[in-house]
Amino acid sequence: MPTSTWFRLNVAKRERVLEVAMREFGEHGYSTGSLNTIAREAGIAKGSLFQYFSDKLEFFAFVCDEASRRVREEMERRIERIEFDQSFDEWLFDVLCDWTEYMADHPLERGVTAATNFELDNSVRSVVRDTANQHYLQVIHPTLELWKAEGAIREDADLAVLATWLMTLLPFLALAPYYDGLDPVHDLRGRTPVEQRPVIRQLVAGFRPMFAPEK
Repeated sequence: MPTSTWFRLNVAKRERVLEVAMREFGEHGYSTGSLNTIAREAGIAKGSLFQYFSDKLEFFAFVCDEASRRVREEMERRIERIEFDQSFDEWLFDVLCDWTEYMADHPLERGVTAATNFELDNSVRSVVRDTANQHYLQVIHPTLELWKAEGAIREDADLAVLATWLMTLLPFLALAPYYDGLDPVHDLRGRTPVEQRPVIRQLVAGFRPMFAPEK
């Protein structure tokens, strides 16, 4: 958690620090991003970040948590608008299409997602991945349980396996269209959200035997 000094900053200044940090980490990574650059561009004194956070890891976790919260809350709003009266695989297709549209429209959050997944420093990656994973699972676990209770996911389906698949698929779809070398199979690099849809449908169909009830 940030120190009490952080919360004495006015809201606009806190938002500025967060925005600059998201951009810096999204472009350069957590461990290789410049805290001095963040302080300078946010208009705060050099070194003052450590008046607001106990150490770098706490700051990294905070930025990741705030970015992940933004993504989760917006996706929760979008999911609420998706028609629930359809099969699970069609519903999931709609959710994943919304996910790719969100990532296309939010480069700051997409950059933090990349930084979180590509971080090379083990101690940093452990902190930020654990932080981001909590936001993913906060939606994934109850959603899978709900669909299973509705009978749309077959009774013997392993929800832990499905959750693992989604935890792998979501970052892949978020990043593969924007970063080289992530998708040598479907060639998502450079595709628009609309152009990604056939691949999303193919991926959902390929995993359908894991969850689809027998007719």
